[in-house]
Amino acid sequence: MEEELIRRTDLKMAPDRLSGDRELVLRVMPMPADVNANGDIFGGWVMAQVDVAGAVLPSRVAKGRIATVAVNQFVFKQPVSLGDLLSFYAKVTRIGTTSVSVHVDVYAERNPANLQVVKVTEADVTYVAIDGEGRPRPLPRS
Repeated sequence: MEEELIRRTDLKMAPDRLSGDRELVLRVMPMPADVNANGDIFGGWVMAQVDVAGAVLPSRVAKGRIATVAVNQFVFKQPVSLGDLLSFYAKVTRIGTTSVSVHVDVYAERNPANLQVVKVTEADVTYVAIDGEGRPRPLPRS
């Protein structure tokens, strides 16, 4: 069962796996250069990290080059703050002839003295396998 807020006083960080076979694919901490004028992390910076994290599983499926072809959904649930440690979890949701779609959930670890893990973003992204010239190519069959 997914919770928007997970209290983890017994853990030093978010888990490596979440329910539903979501795999930890990236963990990163935003830096001061990533802060906007309001003191929050730029949404575009978070989007770029989701694109990097989302590509991990499709690149394994494609066994080669991939390119982002669509951002099907992107939801910012809470702002990301300086000092948050972000954990990106991905799950393949669809494998087509040339493309792979993934769902990415992003959690922020906050307040180390009273650790909270809060879901801040989720997205659905589609990647396409490409050849050396950048044209779509069929995915290898396992």
